Order: sequence, then C-alpha cells, then structure tokens
Amino acid sequence: MEQEFTKVYEAYVDDIFRLCFSFMKNTMDAEDAVQETFLKYFHSEKKFESPEHLKAWLIVTASNHCKDLLKQWWRKRKNLDDYEETVGGETVETDGIMELVMGLPEKYKTAVYLYYYEGYDSREIARLLHKPDSTIRTYLQKARKILKQELVEQGR
Repeated sequence: MEQEFTKVYEAYVDDIFRLCFSFMKNTMDAEDAVQETFLKYFHSEKKFESPEHLKAWLIVTASNHCKDLLKQWWRKRKNLDDYEETVGGETVETDGIMELVMGLPEKYKTAVYLYYYEGYDSREIARLLHKPDSTIRTYLQKARKILKQELVEQGR
C-alpha cells in the first residue's frame, strides 16, 4: 500500500500543487491543500478504473478542498497580500492567462482548467462534475467569451 501511495504521490503531486496554488494564491496554503488531498486519497478505499480516473478524482478532491478553505470565515477577513513576506521571498510563476482563468466564476474556472490544462474533454468533465455535457460546453463557451473580452481590454 505504501509503495502504491508513493508512486501515485510522485506522479501527481506537481499537477495537484499547481491546481491548489491557483486557488490559494500562496505556497503554504497550497502545500497544505495538497497534503489534505493526498491524505484523503490515502484513507480512501475507493477503487479507481484507470490512472486517468485516479487523476480526475485527485483534481476534483483538491479543487473542492480549496473551495471549502476559501469559504471559511477567517479567510474572508484576512488579506493574503499582507502575508507575502511569510513565504520567505519565494514566489511561484504563473502566466497571465492562468491568472485570468483563476479569476473566472467558479463554475467556469473548474471546467476551463480541466479542459485546457488537464486535457479532459467535455464529456469527461461532465461526468467528473456531475453535470450534463451541454452545460459544460456552455461553461466553456461563456468562459472563452469572458477571457477574450478581458484580453482585449488588456490589449493582448
């Protein structure tokens, strides 16, 4: 069991960290969210059909955990920019497009991330998010429209 866990951890930790960082906007909280995600996997007795199914489960679990953290009352009262120095000068580079994607409304953000950054098609995303395929396609279409508008406004 430990060898299997280590193998899964090493295979997906970077992807899950990038996802968590995109939600949490700082390294320490992202690392905590990654740890919680893999703890949930370790204690889960779920059987996965394939490596893709496992990766999708980890992505959805991490995404949901980050969303839950962001809803907590104390996080709403703190400005994370005030804690920039606690990271020790360490920064994680993100491109401007990823920042725009993470600024989308929740329902669009997850669909766009899974589609463009993780390579899932709309049917797979619909299955993961328990939504109709047509809803996911609509989310992607509306998100593209929002992103295009923001890029035009920024002069890109």
